[in-house]
Amino acid sequence: MKRYRSRIAEAVHEAMADLHVAGAIDKQTMRAFDARCLTPVEELSPREIADLRRRAGVSQGVFAHYLNVRPKLVSEWERGEKKPSGPSLKLLALVKARGLEAIL
Repeated sequence: MKRYRSRIAEAVHEAMADLHVAGAIDKQTMRAFDARCLTPVEELSPREIADLRRRAGVSQGVFAHYLNVRPKLVSEWERGEKKPSGPSLKLLALVKARGLEAIL
């Protein structure tokens, strides 16, 4: 499931996807719309990850449950021992942009 910056971005993206399927726009243009409409993913510092969790008011264990990772991994992220990647990084970007409720 794709996560969009807003409902308007979702509507515009869906319209452009339909135009792409119809052959009215090329892949390069569609990629540009993806970048503008979808929630951006950026690396987060250990402090930012801990701040996200604290703002949500949850323990590392609860935060880990929502992100579908081990509590130990959240601890390692917050201490800077490991960095989130892939789906975890995307979920953290969503939490940062919209709060924990966005992934519940």
